[in-house]
Amino acid sequence: MALLCYNKGCGLKFDAKKNKEASCVFHPGVPIFHDALKGWSCCRKRTTDFSEFLSIKGCTRGRHSDVKPQEPLRPEVSSDKGGIKRTNGEEIIYRGPKSAETLQKERPSSDEPMTKLPLNVSASLAQALLKLDISKKAEEEKKEGEAVRAGTRCKNAGCKTVYQGPETDTEVCTNHPGAPVFHEGYKYWNCCCIRTIDFNAFLDQKGCSTGKHRWIPKQDKKKVACRYDWHQTGNNIVVTIYAKNANPQLSSIEANRTVLSCQIQFENEKIFKRDFHFWGVVDVKQSSVNTVPSKVEITLHKADQVAWGKLEDPNYKPEPEPAEDSFTETTESQENDYDIDDNDISDSDEEWANDTPQNKPQEEDEQKEEETPILKTKEVEEEMKKALEEKTRAEEEKSKLKEERRQEAGGAYEDMPELE
Repeated sequence: MALLCYNKGCGLKFDAKKNKEASCVFHPGVPIFHDALKGWSCCRKRTTDFSEFLSIKGCTRGRHSDVKPQEPLRPEVSSDKGGIKRTNGEEIIYRGPKSAETLQKERPSSDEPMTKLPLNVSASLAQALLKLDISKKAEEEKKEGEAVRAGTRCKNAGCKTVYQGPETDTEVCTNHPGAPVFHEGYKYWNCCCIRTIDFNAFLDQKGCSTGKHRWIPKQDKKKVACRYDWHQTGNNIVVTIYAKNANPQLSSIEANRTVLSCQIQFENEKIFKRDFHFWGVVDVKQSSVNTVPSKVEITLHKADQVAWGKLEDPNYKPEPEPAEDSFTETTESQENDYDIDDNDISDSDEEWANDTPQNKPQEEDEQKEEETPILKTKEVEEEMKKALEEKTRAEEEKSKLKEERRQEAGGAYEDMPELE
């Protein structure tokens, strides 16, 4: 039975029984096509005609071979745009980025439970917090060591009690737990709403609640705004909050797949609080927080490796913050934290301490001494005004007299007859 030889450049049929070592003349090399020249790598003959290339006689002798050579890998193109398959090996599927509509449909709810992110504290921040803690304790000990000075006024709003000794603490403090309101000429406290126009009457309004005296002003924590920034890489979103010396024990950073909630206390008494509603979706399990003395860095892993257009969702509309209710009633056992000093509407402790019956005559004498030069100055000014008025009057009379004389001099020739 005749077999077909698959050696390059041969293509003849042969009998397996008569196949010898020098029966086949073929090319052991590979075809080369370069600069319009065609040839074989095993011999030097080149030609520009493809038919002549096929008819080039082999340069090597050997046995015929009926084994078909293995074809190179070629992709099989189908009618489906994404259906590119290979003859061997694993199948590789390429997926493009999802559309905005698809992302919006697959977006998780913002009401998912929040997870606290792991927080890493740098050694430099730990050292800075230790120094701040030591200085804060020293200040507190200094304040505790200082006794309340006699004559210090109660810090509760509306209370005019002056500290005279330990027995003053047993008295009931009558004060206003609310805040002062100044609107359209009216002055009142929003806890009792007794309106008045006179400022002194407003200050003399009796408190509507009772409690204990407070001689030292309370330092409340202040909610402040803080500068923040963000950038992204292929896999992560990095949110940087520039809060100096953030306290990790008093701070909380939580997140779900679409919302980041930050409450950071820094520099002892400052608090930064904000919620970020993300443009995309994050993987909370692979996210973390790093803190250094100058900032707080939140690294969030993207759920989909797509570029974010913005940090926050432009379609999200924040709800208005509810107003705090200031009309709550207080009992004698509750302490009022409101500090009237923040509004600067009353005198200082030194003025209240000096406002005693013994000091009033001395103050009146000082006031009289201050008023004496003012009165003298006014008297001098009045005398100068009178002198100026008299001078003006004399000049007017003088001018009138000149006018009358001129008129009399002109009228002396009116009765004389006219000359012909």
